[in-house]
Amino acid sequence: MAEQRKKLRLGELLVQQGLITTDQLSIALAEQRHNNVPIGRLLVRLGFVTESAIRDIMARTIGQESIDLAQVVADSEALGMVPQDFARRNRVLPIAFDPLEHVLTIATTEIFNVVAMDQLRALIGPQVEIKTALASEAQLGDYIDQFYGYELSVDGILKEIETGEIDYESLQVGGDEYTQPMVRLVNALLVDAVKRGASDIHFEPEYAFLRIRYRIDGVLETVRSLHKTYLAGLTVRVKVVSNMNIAETRAPQDGRLSLTLNGRPVDFRVSTQPTIYGENIVLRVLDREKSIISLDRMNLAKETLARLDLMLARPEGILIVTGPTGSGKTTTLYSLLAQVNDETVNIMTLEDPVEYPLTLMRQTSVNEVARMDFADGIRSIMRQDPDIILVGEVRDKETAEMAFRAAMTGHQVFTTLHTNSALGAFPRLLDIGIQPDIMAGNIIGVIAQRLVRVLCPHCKEAYAPARDERLLLGPAGQKLSYVYRPVGCKQCDNKGYKGRTAIMEMLVMDSDLDELVARRATAKELRTAALTKGFRSLADEGLQRVIDGTTSLAEVSRTIDLTGRFS
Repeated sequence: MAEQRKKLRLGELLVQQGLITTDQLSIALAEQRHNNVPIGRLLVRLGFVTESAIRDIMARTIGQESIDLAQVVADSEALGMVPQDFARRNRVLPIAFDPLEHVLTIATTEIFNVVAMDQLRALIGPQVEIKTALASEAQLGDYIDQFYGYELSVDGILKEIETGEIDYESLQVGGDEYTQPMVRLVNALLVDAVKRGASDIHFEPEYAFLRIRYRIDGVLETVRSLHKTYLAGLTVRVKVVSNMNIAETRAPQDGRLSLTLNGRPVDFRVSTQPTIYGENIVLRVLDREKSIISLDRMNLAKETLARLDLMLARPEGILIVTGPTGSGKTTTLYSLLAQVNDETVNIMTLEDPVEYPLTLMRQTSVNEVARMDFADGIRSIMRQDPDIILVGEVRDKETAEMAFRAAMTGHQVFTTLHTNSALGAFPRLLDIGIQPDIMAGNIIGVIAQRLVRVLCPHCKEAYAPARDERLLLGPAGQKLSYVYRPVGCKQCDNKGYKGRTAIMEMLVMDSDLDELVARRATAKELRTAALTKGFRSLADEGLQRVIDGTTSLAEVSRTIDLTGRFS
């Protein structure tokens, strides 16, 4: 009786959602009396509803995530944990394993199959947590066959390619892509890069070989070197999935692709550049789950968080984030916006391009919109009743003037600027063409930012700093008995570092500083005034992270100019 109620409930849900009619449900129930097939499968077989519609509505009803297996890239490590006969017998497909969190993500059609879950726990051990996602009945069987039927590890695929021919035609068509090892090789490299926390993947052609490098924690490292014969196949495959023109090899191209890797959606921004040995390809990993983090999870000092809150409390004006490419400016801006993002405010953004689509924000890519640059975009946005405006970057006089005009008419404006320090923002804006009296009173604050690698907690080593190092560390360094340096262990891939943290130099504007800006005070005057108000430079902030054991002196000096400390 309970089973009948459950079957009727799914049918009623589909009727309520307008996906099927009551007549279609009656037909399916009548058909079910003759053969004991689940109502969902019958409705699909009769052509009344799609498999994905049933999967999504069931997932919503039981509060579970649903997953489209057509978008999933197989994880060989996860598949190695569950034998094929067990997966087929219990209708489970392992799709991702996170070794750091010890989480195995599985796709299944029977979320509440307690017996199968208990058997799986006994198989993989109690230390691994199981995360489930609801898959459709029709897809699951096909993908169990597909994922288990082919070699999915990078080494195995390379061996397979060496013994066979590359069929370039099959790289361009859909269908059973897993028969083509080059397709699996690209997928396996993407999975590997995302698992290792890479922010960029480089395919770099040389005279006789192809170098593959990942940028992990801001540093490039070579992970593979392949013979040049692999280049053509890899290039074609990456271009096909990124919707690029495979016939065009002499002009740069840009593309984008989205996949489900390690159990979560990950986007890639793809760029090709012709070189003398072939096309250089760089994929920027846009992993929303890892990249957009709240301010309280950024490991910032209490004083820094307090200053950020003070700046966000200002109802109008411009907040500027500065720093070189790859210093985390976009992440900081998104984190600040997330702090103020709710239904009571209208947040509109102009970006080049939009990297992370977010709810409740109206986001526009300036390079995708015809005849629109940043200045035109701000003009247009001003007519859209915004409260907060994010301008991706201030590059020229017109954009800067429009951004300040928005700030002067009662809006909060967030933007980025390319300068080396917080105090360097003023001469840069002057150089662009903004008058000092316009700057004064309209800048909320300036944040200069760098990212430094964090020492691995498992292997960092304490040592007594040398005389020069104590000089760099300043008065606090004289009293220190030890600081830490990297060593390297299995936990951090023998790098000595794991993850990165932001170092921020924060200049909060007030009436005194505004007055100095208005009369074109020198950098030295501004710095002296800022220091009396508690301003701490990037060097001071970075060295504080050395003193508290977060990072090493070598890492801070790699990222921040410390030469002025000796003078």
